[in-house]
Amino acid sequence: MKIALITENSQAAKNQTIHAALTAVAEPMGHQVFNYGMYTAEDKASLTYVMNGLLAAILLNSKAADFVVTGCGTGMGAMLACNAMPGVFCGLVIDPTDAFLFGQINDGNAISMPYAKGFGWAAELNLQDVYRKLFEGERGLGYPKERAEIMAKNRGILKGLKEVTCNDMLTVLKNVDQDLLKAAIAGEKFQEYFFANAQDEGIRDYIKGVLADSRVLENA
Repeated sequence: MKIALITENSQAAKNQTIHAALTAVAEPMGHQVFNYGMYTAEDKASLTYVMNGLLAAILLNSKAADFVVTGCGTGMGAMLACNAMPGVFCGLVIDPTDAFLFGQINDGNAISMPYAKGFGWAAELNLQDVYRKLFEGERGLGYPKERAEIMAKNRGILKGLKEVTCNDMLTVLKNVDQDLLKAAIAGEKFQEYFFANAQDEGIRDYIKGVLADSRVLENA
């Protein structure tokens, strides 16, 4: 599984702590982790929690990533931004129990965590425990097990509902504020990771065009 890590500006200083905890758990399980930044609070490309949601949607809908780990100070803003996007099902995860239940009941493709609220002593141990509960074993089995069938049915209903209430991702990219889009994909390693992994040709081509326009403007 390809896991994307996205960190917004207010918590960028913790990116390396989060990345270390995620890779320590996920990579021994055979998963790949792609750190899309922000890497430090001084990064030239600055991500807000709103941009986190847009970037998460680009990665998931293009299949450049299978799962997104993101967050903000409380985790709530990034969660809301992610869930506003097509094809993204993001849970607010604070502790390992949240991670287990989200994986078994909701089986979403993104989590948002609080990296300021409650992020104190031994926070990196909580991160590792969260990721372990999230990525070990098979997800979507239901909890309690006797409710697995109805939970799977409800996930399908929710997916169908979102397809009705949201535009497809390419339409979103064409209609979203283009300056916001350019800022969301301005990260240092975005192009390297995205174009190596994205599978949706329409999304790839549109992003390529946006990046080309950005370079023309920079050189004008």
